[in-house]
Order: sequence, then C-alpha cells, then structure tokens
Amino acid sequence: MNKIDELCIKTIMMLSADAVERAKSGHPGMPMGDAAMAYVLWTKFLRHNPKNPAWQNRDRFVLSAGHGSMLLYSLLYLTGHNISLNDIKNFRQWESKTPGHPEYCLSCGIETTTGPLGQGFATGVGMAMAERYLSKMFNKPGFPIIDYHIYGIVSDGDLMEGISSEAASLAGHLKLGKIIYLYSDNKITIEGSTDLAFTEDVQKRFQAYGWHTERVDGYDLKGIEKAIRRAKNERHRPSLIIARTHIGYGSPHKQDSAAAHGAPLGKDEIRLIKQRLGFPQKEFYVPKEVLTHMRKAIQKGKALEKQWKDRFKKYSRRYPELAQKWNDLISGKLPEGWEKNLPKFKPQDGPVATRSASGKFLNAVAGAIPELVGGSADLAPSNNTYLKGYPDFSPGSAGRNIHFGVREHAMGAILNGMALSRMLIPYGGTFLVFSDYLCPAKRLSALMKTHVIYVFTHDSIGVGEDGPTHQPIEQLTIQRAVPNSLAIRPADANETIEAWKVALKHKEGPVALILSRQKLPVIDRTVYAPAENLKRGAYIISDSKGKPDVILISSGSEVHLCLEAAEILRKNKVNVRVVNMASFELFEAQPKKYKDEVLPPDVKNRLAVEAGATLGWYKYVGLEGSVIGIDRFGASAPGKVVFEKLGFTVQNVVKQAKKLLKKQK
Repeated sequence: MNKIDELCIKTIMMLSADAVERAKSGHPGMPMGDAAMAYVLWTKFLRHNPKNPAWQNRDRFVLSAGHGSMLLYSLLYLTGHNISLNDIKNFRQWESKTPGHPEYCLSCGIETTTGPLGQGFATGVGMAMAERYLSKMFNKPGFPIIDYHIYGIVSDGDLMEGISSEAASLAGHLKLGKIIYLYSDNKITIEGSTDLAFTEDVQKRFQAYGWHTERVDGYDLKGIEKAIRRAKNERHRPSLIIARTHIGYGSPHKQDSAAAHGAPLGKDEIRLIKQRLGFPQKEFYVPKEVLTHMRKAIQKGKALEKQWKDRFKKYSRRYPELAQKWNDLISGKLPEGWEKNLPKFKPQDGPVATRSASGKFLNAVAGAIPELVGGSADLAPSNNTYLKGYPDFSPGSAGRNIHFGVREHAMGAILNGMALSRMLIPYGGTFLVFSDYLCPAKRLSALMKTHVIYVFTHDSIGVGEDGPTHQPIEQLTIQRAVPNSLAIRPADANETIEAWKVALKHKEGPVALILSRQKLPVIDRTVYAPAENLKRGAYIISDSKGKPDVILISSGSEVHLCLEAAEILRKNKVNVRVVNMASFELFEAQPKKYKDEVLPPDVKNRLAVEAGATLGWYKYVGLEGSVIGIDRFGASAPGKVVFEKLGFTVQNVVKQAKKLLKKQK
C-alpha cells in the first residue's frame, strides 16, 4: 500500500467516524472496516462522472449495507460529486443530503435508496437486467451504447435476509455477469458474533446459485484489485467477492465488536484511533493531497463520457431511428399513437374479468411501447401479464417476458432496479393477497418515486374456494396507505383500460392495479357516466335529479351491487347517487370544489360498499355514515356464496341504505 492510498483510506475512515460522532448517532463500524475495498473499487474500476451523475452508461454502485451510509457520502464528497464537506457535517440532520441511510438522489450520485437489508442486493439484480435489456435494444456491432457493471457492497445482514436469496437465485439462473458484489465478511451483527445465527458456508451457497466466488483479505489492495478484474472477465456468472473485514477497523477497544456497529465510538476512542493511524487530531480533516488524488475522478469521468458521446454521435448518424428512440426513452415520452389500438368492450359482449382486460391492454400496446417490460411471480396465466409473441427474459436472451419465479419480494426490488434505469417501465404481477411479500420493496419504490406498475389480481373474497389464505382483506387498505403511491380498483373492463392509461402516464411513484378474478359485467356507458372519469379517482357514475338522499360509494366489483341497489331505491322514491371510488389517492389530488361536488358535505347519509377492510372508508362516509365491508377473514366456498354470506348482495345494500334514511328521520 503506497502512501497516498493509505492516506485516502484513513481519510474515508475518519470522515465517517467524525460525522457519526457529530450526529451523536449512526454506524461507524462498517465504513471504517470497508474503506479499503471501497477505495479500490471507486478509484480503479467505477466508471462514473461526478459532474454528470445521470450519464446513462455509468457503472452503478449500490451500498446494500445502507447503515454504512457515511462510507458512500465520504466517497461521493472526495470524488467530487454534489456532496460537500458541510453536507458531511450535517449527517442525519433535517433536510440534509446525508440522511441516516442512503436515499435515492441521482444528482448527488446516490443510485438507490437502501437501508432495509437485502433491498440493495436485489435492486442491483434489476439494474443488471435493465442493462441487458437495453443493450439488446440499442447496441450494434462497434457501438456498445449500453455497457456497464453493477457494483455493490453487501453485509452479513444483507445475506441473511430472504430477499437476497431470492434475488441471488434468479441472478445466477439468468447468468447476469455484470453484477460484482463485495461481501463485507466482518462476522459481527448487532447482537454479537454472526455465529449466533449465521454459520452457513456462504461461498458454497453462492456457488450453488451459479455465482463466481472468491475470497480475499479486505485490506489487501492488490488482492482486491485482482479479484475484481477476474470478476469483470466473468461474462456469464454474477460475482461475489468475499472480503474478510473487521468492523470498526483501527479502533483499539471496539474493533471486531458489536459496540462498533450502531453507535458513535466516543471522542476518546476517536482520539485513540487517530493516534494509532498517525492521523491529525482534527475533526473532518481532509488532506489536500487526498482531494487532489480522489478528484482525478472528475477528469477521468468527463473523458469517459466524452468518449461515449462521440460514439453516440456516430451511432446517431448510422442508426437515426434507434437514436430517436433513445432520446424518447430518456425524456420519458410515450410513443405517438400508442393509444390507437386499445381494446374497447361492449355490454353485449358479456362479462369480462378485469384481470383479463388488463392482459388485453398489455398485448395491445406491447408493440408500440418496447420499454414496457415485466412478468409475474409464477402466476402469468392467472395475472394475464404475458406478452404474446415476444421472447422470454432468459439466460441467453433479454426478452420482454420475465419469469420471476415464486419470488414476490425479489420481484418488487428488481422492478425498482429496472425502473431506476429511467428508460424502462417495468411491471410485475401476483395475487393481491401476496402483495404482502413485496411490501418492503414497494415502500422503497414509493420513497424513490420510481415508475413501477404492479398487477395485483384476485382482488377479493371472489377468489372463492381457495379460502381465507388467498382472499385479501386488509391488503387494499395497505396499498392505499403507502405515501407517493396509487392504488386503482376498476369496476369493469373499460375502466381497466383507463387505469392502465393512468399507470403509464403517472411518473411520481408506483401504481398498483387491483383486478378481479371473477368476470364483471361491462357497464353500459350510454346509461352511466364515461369510464374515462376514472382518472379523477372518484366520480358520479349514476345520479338522481336533485339533492341525493343517500350516496352509495364503492369500488371494483361492488360498484355493480350499488348500481343495482340504486335502481331499487329509486323505485321507492329515494334520490340515490352512486359514486365509483376507484382510487382514493387520485380523488384526494382533485380540487376541493370537485370533491365537494362528488360528495356534498351536507349529505350525511353515505354508505360505502367494498369487499375488504372497512378501515379508511370512514373518511368518506363520516361518523353518521356506514360501511358494508369485511373485518374478518373469508371462507372457502364458491365466490358467490362467500359474497352472499358476508353481506355483499343487492338486498343488503338496499337494506343498509334504508337504515341510514330511517336514522335521519
């Protein structure tokens, strides 16, 4: 190790320790233990431009062990990204660029939000899948327009989480050779030694997944460099480099102990560390020669991007149509005319399950929107997510149809990684009840506002005979509760088309389409309001003249119950309004004037009808209203029987509406 390498590594270590100490919270141990291997990766291999972090052909770096965020912030600052020394000093403070765990900030150089362990590992797999898909779409002989690696640092905790097993299994199967992860094998967790709960042979496990593996000393710079070079030469296997590291490296009293993990080391300990390292006893000290050396990344990055831009200019002249497509994807612009072949459904054609209508939509637009890519967690025939006539994404191909296997959690994170390309619109399907498996990944999607579309079918007790394990109750409420996220539950086939249109255009976070297994009548839009009103979240689908005596509010399949009940009530001289509440979130985004027009504040008789948890509906029905919902688990029986037994009948809707009217009198 030469002097400048040694000084740079010490600087990374002490910046991290000082920031945690100043914040009085954080995780100093991992940044100190992993500084050496991170330094090698960032100075010898990582292709990035600190002055343009969004350059499309950059390598991606994922800090899956997000608790070690100060390692990333130190590297970003030292290499000249949009992170200042003041940002380092404001670690973990209100509205700082340096939160406790990394949060997606492309302008800062932070590729993805991490922290919940295993998420970064799996997100990186999605990034590698996007790289393969885009390279197939755009690359031509002599023009490697897309050609980058996904590097990451992962921890013991990452590898314990189930999501990493799911993602590693799929990555090995797909032969994603562009993934190179450094595993910080420091043998310490919060509770103590990893031997308490983690004694498997990680190397053999990953070899069984089909990964290239190596073991190195985490402080042997030459050894780390050689291992990464060998990993780069691996074209058909993802790589895991197992680096033996020491948490809190350099700390006289806390190295190799859980005490170095998640708390400041203490001023006295930091003084001793600096003394041991021969480092000045100054807070946030950065030697000039370290900045000079590390910021060579700026000129190197500019040169790499210029080389790529020169190549792209020649590419544009030779392949103008592909170059235009590239620019369209970068801008997020959907192709002109993509809506011209959308399916339209007529009442006389008979009932259609909304999951089926969704499948028809996907196949209608697939040819026009090649950036739309996805699949299902082994449920494509049920979710109707398969694009007919297009190849599969497989070990030897980058096709449109992804077989995620029975891996919902990994699927969610992989979709995030693909969306973070900022060029693809990924979608993934499963049953609504199994959305629970991917909630942590969807939550990160919402935090990052990635453009991910979830196709959640089998939306209610209408699943029937499969019983309560497969009948969602609380899941729709959970979907609605996530900030920066849309949940849309269309009432018929035409509304499903409108829901997909919203999903494709919505760029501010993930969209969950909540779709039925059972067939639903196609609503006659010559009698009822147009399906396109769905874009406002809630709309008056049927109304009586004059002020309503009662308002029936529902979503999905239950809209049909309310429409039928309204006709009966009107025959009894009751003024009834039916509101189709397909999306709480879209409705909440409307102006107050519109919301008051749909749900007049002075009409207190309101009845919500939805085959799911009642929680959430009281916001719209108020204390004087009522809800026909389900606050128990379902049962195994034919779907129609379950609906009847749990009160989802036209007769019960009429009965409950009349009860409200009697209360008023």
